[in-house]
Amino acid sequence: MPRNYKREYAKFQSSAKSKADRAARNRNRRVAEREGRVRKGDGNDIDHMNGNPRDNRRSNLRVVHRSINRAKR
Repeated sequence: MPRNYKREYAKFQSSAKSKADRAARNRNRRVAEREGRVRKGDGNDIDHMNGNPRDNRRSNLRVVHRSINRAKR
């Protein structure tokens, strides 16, 4: 059975919580780019150390390589 991407988007990605989490991640990335901590295409992510994308304290954010951040589940 093929995946129904339209249904997946309607169920998860377009929810208010998912939009707010995504906006927080994008906002933190933009701030880190302005500060010079990351650059586009450098292979790094902004990691929320406690796993909560809405916890944007500077003490909770760090720059790590993409493979390290995405393996952290």
